[in-house]
Amino acid sequence: MRPLKIGVSARFFHPQPGSIAVQSKTLQYLEQSMAHWVMSRDVLVFMVPSVDKDGLIHRSSIRLSDYAKHLDGLVLQGGADVAPESYDEEPLKPEWAGDRVRDVYEMELLHEFIEAGKPVLGVCRGLQLINVALGGTLYQDVNSQIPGTLEHRSRQAYEKNFHDIAIEPESGLARLYPDVRTARVNSIHHQSIKTLGRDLVIEAYAEPDRVIEAMRWRGRGYVFGVQWHPEFLHPSDQTVMDQTPILDEFLTAVRKHT
Repeated sequence: MRPLKIGVSARFFHPQPGSIAVQSKTLQYLEQSMAHWVMSRDVLVFMVPSVDKDGLIHRSSIRLSDYAKHLDGLVLQGGADVAPESYDEEPLKPEWAGDRVRDVYEMELLHEFIEAGKPVLGVCRGLQLINVALGGTLYQDVNSQIPGTLEHRSRQAYEKNFHDIAIEPESGLARLYPDVRTARVNSIHHQSIKTLGRDLVIEAYAEPDRVIEAMRWRGRGYVFGVQWHPEFLHPSDQTVMDQTPILDEFLTAVRKHT
């Protein structure tokens, strides 16, 4: 079998006032751990850049739909906040303004892959982006808007901040982990799902605060998202949830459509 071709959405670095050299330019990049996690199977990874029709250099007729046509599946990786503007709210604080430019690009990319019938996996921001793209909303900040919640992001521990999740019985995630009801995952986010988007169902909650941690689309095709970062969890660490069933399910769905 040929290697699968998996697209990964780009992270954006926008130029900051006073920056020089490369930091004065718009950068689009791929986080290494995500690429390596997906490449742990027989997979070729391609970062999908945005298509700027109004840029200084005029592109050819290539569109995001062409990536959906020629790639086999899509991973929406983590990164900056989803902009409250993307779900018809104003940021409660300036630092929660998010990245509206990236939102528009990723929502178009998501819809193109769904339209093409290609599987999509969302990670952290990716889960939130899927929810917003399908009409859902977010809490801009978990701890201030939902009193009594766990610490879902730690600047000191970063990817070593952990909590438990409870897997919903009879869910797709429960079928992947038939003997697991609770598991330990990492947590690097301060936004979370408030209202679910169209045809989305919850598959896992944080334990015990019930923050949504996994969801699946019931529409035509495969769209699944997790709030944690599987790419940061070492496969030899038996204290955390084994992430290989999640990757394998996604790639199996991809292979069925090639």
